[in-house]
Amino acid sequence: MAYLSIAISLIFLLHGPALSQAQPAAAPAPPGPTNITKILEKAGQFGTLIRLLKSTSTADQINGQLNNSNNGLTLFAPTDNAFTSLPSGTLNSLTDQQKVALVQFHVLPNLMTITQFQTASNPLRTQAGDSSNGKYPLNVTAVGNQVNISTGIVNTTVSNTIYSDGQLAVYQVDKVLLPLDIFRPSVAPAPAPTKAKKKEAPADLGPSSSSSKDSSESSDAGTLKWRNSRDIACAALIGFLYWIL
Repeated sequence: MAYLSIAISLIFLLHGPALSQAQPAAAPAPPGPTNITKILEKAGQFGTLIRLLKSTSTADQINGQLNNSNNGLTLFAPTDNAFTSLPSGTLNSLTDQQKVALVQFHVLPNLMTITQFQTASNPLRTQAGDSSNGKYPLNVTAVGNQVNISTGIVNTTVSNTIYSDGQLAVYQVDKVLLPLDIFRPSVAPAPAPTKAKKKEAPADLGPSSSSSKDSSESSDAGTLKWRNSRDIACAALIGFLYWIL
C-alpha cells in the first residue's frame, strides 16, 4: 500500500504541472475585408450589376473606401430584371465614362439607414457628382419603412435590404436609376421659320406686247383723224348747197 501511494505521488509530481495548465482558447478568425461583389453574389440576381461594378472599377473603389477608412456607403442595387427591362441596347449605347457615372449614381458617399431617409435633405448627393437639376439629382421620400426614389426619369422604391452593418447598406431596387444628365429625353429642335415668298413680278410681255400696244394706239389715232376729215367734208358740202340755193 505504501508503494502504491509513493508511485501516485511521483506521477503527480512529474505530470501534474503540465495537466494543470489551462490551454488558451483559439482566437476567433478576424472578419475578412468587405467585398461588395461577394455580398451581391451571395444575394443572387445581381449579375449585371456585378459586371458593371467590375468593368468600371467601382467595386475596387467601394471596397477600398470601406476597408481603408471609416466612411460609410450606401448602394442601391438594381436586379437583373431591372436591367432587362431597359430598352434593348441601352447599356451598349453608353460610353465608358457614362457607364461609370451610371454605376456611381447608385452609390451614396455615406451610410443611410431606412429611418435616416425620412429626414434626408433632397436632392441626395451620389458619387456621380453634381446633384443640381438636370445633372445627377436623386430625391427620396420615406413613409415608415417605405422609401421612394425619383431621378426625374425613373420612380421606384426600395424593395429589400440586402446587407447592412455599421459601415455599408445595400438596398434592392427593381428599376435602374437613370440620371437626367445621361438619359434626358431629347427635344426635337423647333423648325426654322419659313420666309414669306415674294410675289413674282408679272412676266415681261416683251417687244411683241409693246408693238401691239403701239399698233393699237396708232389705229385709234387713224380712226379719229378719219372721223375729223369726214366731218369737215360734210360741213363743206352743206355750205356749198346752201350757197347755190
